[in-house]
Amino acid sequence: MIRQEISTAYQELNEDMEQVPADLVAGTEEVDEEDTSSTILPDSNSPSVRFSKSCLKNVFSVILLFIYLLLMAVAVFLVYQTIADFQEKLKHPVMSVSYKEVPFYDAPGIAIYPGQAELLACKHHYYDYILPLVNPGLPGEIECITERVNYTDPFTNETTKHAVIVQGPREVKKRELVFMQFHLNETDQDFSAIDYLLFFSFQEFLKSPNKSAFMKRCESSYSSWKFSGGFRTWVKMSLVKTKEEDGRKTVEFRQEISVVNYIERRTKAGGDQLFFVVFEWKDPFIQEVQDIVTANPWNMIALLCGIFLALFKAADFAKLSVKWMIKIRKRHLKRRSQVLNHIS
Repeated sequence: MIRQEISTAYQELNEDMEQVPADLVAGTEEVDEEDTSSTILPDSNSPSVRFSKSCLKNVFSVILLFIYLLLMAVAVFLVYQTIADFQEKLKHPVMSVSYKEVPFYDAPGIAIYPGQAELLACKHHYYDYILPLVNPGLPGEIECITERVNYTDPFTNETTKHAVIVQGPREVKKRELVFMQFHLNETDQDFSAIDYLLFFSFQEFLKSPNKSAFMKRCESSYSSWKFSGGFRTWVKMSLVKTKEEDGRKTVEFRQEISVVNYIERRTKAGGDQLFFVVFEWKDPFIQEVQDIVTANPWNMIALLCGIFLALFKAADFAKLSVKWMIKIRKRHLKRRSQVLNHIS
């Protein structure tokens, strides 16, 4: 009877001893399954090795987080710089200059203000060939289309101005020029000169219902020039068309003026004065000037979209990195508590 009870107790003790290692093995297998299910930490039975690897990964995650925060700061700076550059380019457009070749020009208007001088001759010549003067100082042929206009000064509205409007040259390929000769009988001034003004279209002047108002507008818009007596003044014109930012178009004449001395061959010159002037186109190229804004809004929008996309990606990566670090920390604490419970 006693022997039977001792054998029964011994059998129960053996079963208890077998159950403890089985539970320990099952716990170890559960931890191993958890390690194999996670791709972050490798399987390791040593707590010190597992702790060192987790620390290295945490440090690496913190370094990556700081790198992406730095990239975010750079992206924010690029956004600010892009917007600032766009605003600066809007305030300062770039001037674009192009040249357009034409076979002939619209005949410009040449407004001459002779004062007391008299128009003696006006002719169209070609290929820069001007015939020698036959009777200088005497009336000659006036082959040019001319108009005479009287109007009040647009700046003073008091004095009356007398202008002789002459049709300018057209055919630039043939090097057409207009040669004019004026005569001033007497003058009480030490220096004598005649004013002239160039405007864009002689045909617009002819079609204008109010020629006096047309000339007042031209004098307000264009600059006036002078040619002197006793010389032959050669004027080579070039045309510049400018398009403003508000869409307005303006026309400007640029001139290259050369002066040649006139050799007086008259036997009785007296006190009169002769004026000679030649108008010719410089070249067949019309200069077109236009203000262009180099800032392209579509390029800026595309750049901003790329920068914001990088910002969102960086923020998303930072958020996932933080979650990953928190998850690793929780797993480390859980394993540490399991080890302590097992030891206890």
